[in-house]
Amino acid sequence: MRLQDLTWPEVKDLDFHKLVVIFPTGSFEQHGPHLPFTTDTDIVSGIAERIERAMPDRVLLLPTLWPGLSTHHMHFPGTMDVPQPVYIRLITELGKSIASMGATKVFILNGHGGNDTPLRAALRELKTAVPETQFVFASYWTLAAKTLRDVRESELGGMGHACEMETSIMLHLHPDRVKIERTVRDGPTHTDVYRKADMQHARPVFFVNEFHEVTKSGVMGHPDLASAEKGKQFLDGIVGEVSAFVEHFLTWEQG
Repeated sequence: MRLQDLTWPEVKDLDFHKLVVIFPTGSFEQHGPHLPFTTDTDIVSGIAERIERAMPDRVLLLPTLWPGLSTHHMHFPGTMDVPQPVYIRLITELGKSIASMGATKVFILNGHGGNDTPLRAALRELKTAVPETQFVFASYWTLAAKTLRDVRESELGGMGHACEMETSIMLHLHPDRVKIERTVRDGPTHTDVYRKADMQHARPVFFVNEFHEVTKSGVMGHPDLASAEKGKQFLDGIVGEVSAFVEHFLTWEQG
């Protein structure tokens, strides 16, 4: 089910004990010279919509929240940013609204790395505000780590932003919106384990860079390795692995 298609009496009649509410979060930010600003939002929406279609009686899908925390991309024109304190408050208030409709299990499915820290903070606020509702959060690439390992061709450093994976999925979902002839490899070239950047590498230390400090083009990774066929492989695998978590989350007891 999609919340946007329902009426308030229909929502009132839902048995939320048999549903996971999926709340996708994206961004509106630069994705290099070849991908549109809505890339993160398009991809996470594509994942969430496929999960809802596969289990419409067990999922209530919310519209994707398209603004995100994109402060680190503001050097690149066109980016829209919600600063961290505001984003935490936004997610907290929306989460309270979701809880007020009767939701018992809410899965925030994230599609933008910049949202990670404020989403964790918002879950802390929600635990205090509405303890009777279970909120969980994950970015799709962490749940689908096996798919990313199996499908990627790039070495460590090849998947980060507007990269092999994101470009491939966009070629599969929205090929008319990809300017493939403009792809460039870019991003940090460190071999230093403390500074290596990749979706599948957890740095052992935390620090903050603005994006323009580490990439001239706005790309981090190897989009030149992308293809629509690979995009379908990525997307199918991601949907399968995220769906497995949704099925598991349905079995969780409170506490």
